[in-house]
Amino acid sequence: MSTPLGDFLRARRDATRPEALGLAVGARRRVPGLRRSELASLAGISVEYLIRIEQGSDRNPSPAVVNALADALRLDVTEREHLRHLSKIGSGVCVGPLAQPRPDVRPTVLALLDQFEPGIALVTNRLGDLLAFTAGFDLLARPSGLLDGPRPNLTRYVFTDARARAVFPDWGTLADERAFDLWLGPSAERSTRFNAELAAAAGEEFTRRRDQHALPARGRLRWVHPAVGELRLDREILELPPSDAQQFVALLPGDDATADALRRLHGQHGQHGTVLRAVT
Repeated sequence: MSTPLGDFLRARRDATRPEALGLAVGARRRVPGLRRSELASLAGISVEYLIRIEQGSDRNPSPAVVNALADALRLDVTEREHLRHLSKIGSGVCVGPLAQPRPDVRPTVLALLDQFEPGIALVTNRLGDLLAFTAGFDLLARPSGLLDGPRPNLTRYVFTDARARAVFPDWGTLADERAFDLWLGPSAERSTRFNAELAAAAGEEFTRRRDQHALPARGRLRWVHPAVGELRLDREILELPPSDAQQFVALLPGDDATADALRRLHGQHGQHGTVLRAVT
């Protein structure tokens, strides 16, 4: 039976070229990635033990083994943290707070959000629930249908609403981001239920992206607005305290054309003011 930890190790092993690790590439090699024997040797463990980890029969490798595998695969900091996170999931360790179905946003965070007006900012969580947002975000998102319904959720919108592919030109990259973030959600009943609901609604498109463990770059976000066209937005994501299980996300104009478009958008709705820009 496969596990997230095993799936991730197989994916990284398949994606790691042996020559990048100084290994000889023989003519008889049938796959471009590492063989199990090569990874096991580099990590200092037996092939049989690696097989047990990849196939899910051993769900609790020691921190030393996890670190050895990370070293062998030359994982970067983000990949190492993800590997450690998956090893905790497999061992049954709770890795996050138990979130309520609709966690409250603290008054001080709402006050901070208010300071971002007329900019674009929101409070969300790893599941994609949009818990609070500025009027600037409302102007951006409402025409897309993202805010339809009483409980808007970005992840659900990306995978189940046909409009999302037109709104986000880089839909595949954003879909990988949203699917990956579900691995980092709280170990709570709602996280499991949300995964099951989305798998049923979105099918293979969602489960394939979730299970490939593609670590997102989280670069510039392109967003097509019906009134002002394509916007290029730089994202700044701030993690709130673990007990909140929430993130504060600010979207800033990535270029002059986007800043001008947002000023026009605000002007069309009578919301004049300075559009927040990153200092360059």
